[in-house]
Amino acid sequence: MSNALIVKDLCKTYVVNKRQNHVLKNVSLSIAEGEMVAIMGPSGSGKTTLLYTASGMDQMTSGSSDFFGRDISKMKPKEVSELRLSEMGFVFQQMYMLKNLSVVDNILLPAYQSKSGKSKKARRDKDERSRELMHKMGIAEIATNDITETSGGQLQRACICRSLINHPKMIFADEPTGSLNKQASSEVMAELLRVNREGTTILLVTHDARIAAKCDRVLYLIDGQISGDLKQGKYEGEQELRERERNLNNWLLDRGW
Repeated sequence: MSNALIVKDLCKTYVVNKRQNHVLKNVSLSIAEGEMVAIMGPSGSGKTTLLYTASGMDQMTSGSSDFFGRDISKMKPKEVSELRLSEMGFVFQQMYMLKNLSVVDNILLPAYQSKSGKSKKARRDKDERSRELMHKMGIAEIATNDITETSGGQLQRACICRSLINHPKMIFADEPTGSLNKQASSEVMAELLRVNREGTTILLVTHDARIAAKCDRVLYLIDGQISGDLKQGKYEGEQELRERERNLNNWLLDRGW
């Protein structure tokens, strides 16, 4: 199995009031194509920073991030921007959407902005894909709704649709269920699992052990360094969730969680 992402000696340093804050310290990791990997760790450990620098959303201080054979650290900003738009999908805890656009128009926005979405035929294809995605996510009925007319769970599923609109090779998700109730969280995770089973690689940050228990692997980050890598295998269903949660919680406790 080939690797989707290979991060080597990744460092990120912020300078605040002339003082250096080393958020990431020589982080190295690899994620195989088709894997679903969770990043866990205490607040301030560098989880979100790792997600952002590995994907090229934020500039790394040193090191490298190889995305399907291309080193993001050596690409020009415009090239990285196009790579993120066309081959990566992003889902955040805060569901950033334009309030003056309907749900479906928010989903279509990155499709129309991409190089592959400029022609009339391409836009018709993107329109069809948006309908297919919303149907799969169970939110077809809210396509023309305003953002304020949707529930948190529906809105996050719309964000997943938006992240998939350009057929990304990998999704980067930062606390995608963090602001949802238990039921909506379970529904959104079910959709992410389905997307992963269809072949999309996923790297997500989460504080929720129940969410992480459904991932193939869990990386534990503390003080800007990876201190553990738990291999769990593919999640097969609710019948094994309790055992996976128990194993994960014991593993987290050993790391001071």
